[in-house]
Amino acid sequence: MTYKIIEELKTEEKAMRDVYASTLAELAREDQKVVSLDADLMNSVGLVPLAKEFPNRVIDCGIQEANMFGTAAGMSAVGMVPFVHTFACFASRRIADQIFVSGAFAKANVRIIGSDPGVTAAFNGATHMPFEDIGILRGIPEVTVIEPTDAVMLEDMVRQTKALKGIFYIRMSRKNAVQVYQQGSSFEIGKVAKVQAGNDVTLFASGICVSESILAAKKLAEEGISAEVINVFTIKPIDIAGIVESVSKTGAAVTAENHNIINGLGSAVSEVLAENKPVPLERVGVKDRFGEVGSVDYLKETMGLTAADIVAAAKRAIARK
Repeated sequence: MTYKIIEELKTEEKAMRDVYASTLAELAREDQKVVSLDADLMNSVGLVPLAKEFPNRVIDCGIQEANMFGTAAGMSAVGMVPFVHTFACFASRRIADQIFVSGAFAKANVRIIGSDPGVTAAFNGATHMPFEDIGILRGIPEVTVIEPTDAVMLEDMVRQTKALKGIFYIRMSRKNAVQVYQQGSSFEIGKVAKVQAGNDVTLFASGICVSESILAAKKLAEEGISAEVINVFTIKPIDIAGIVESVSKTGAAVTAENHNIINGLGSAVSEVLAENKPVPLERVGVKDRFGEVGSVDYLKETMGLTAADIVAAAKRAIARK
């Protein structure tokens, strides 16, 4: 794992979906066993050029996600390397049984790309706004759950999982992310990535909440509070040692996630702390509610996912030491 943080946060020039599509195209050129399956969303995730280049290895399964995953599991059984994509709400709620039985239980080898998780579904509204997908899939044995922070990490995760065996759920926004990592960075699945060191409180974050936590740490520093920022991009398997090491130093913790605080990152970190190192913990995330229509910025404010929300939570956690 060799990664560097950029000096100033900025919006990436390339959308996450474009990086996913171009990376998958490179892998398909390198290995004829790589196949892509989609549920009538190839245009949404930028895979139309890939379909033209590899018409026999890119399959639009139509709006039948369960069949799509079953097909991918069958392909993996004969040695193919399938990537399947649909919106995160359908990649979790709609095909949970297929992932369980045809995937994990059958020891299949499939990478699931769930796009537009949480508030990044934006104007698609509540029905397409999954705040429960991590909870559903981390409850299935042997499923690895990953949430790349930016396109740099996404590319590394797509390349790494191509060479690995098992069921992988990669949760990503389709749009331009806030860049956190320098180009060429690499990461170790199952380990946390420290963004910055601190002594008073640890901010454990995933996805779009990593950049919010960096901003929160800057605001806390202005008030003399030293916050450690830890990117928990692998929610399962969770890095117990990395989490315990950080809170053993800071003595207080906050989790920040674009997901329901139930069964997501907050729950996963809570389990680790309860069993290994109990410290005050505050959870920033969606408070067990449905989504709504709006811009990402509006929804972050409405759902309480901003840097200001993280700052307030950090102060509450510190006060409980």
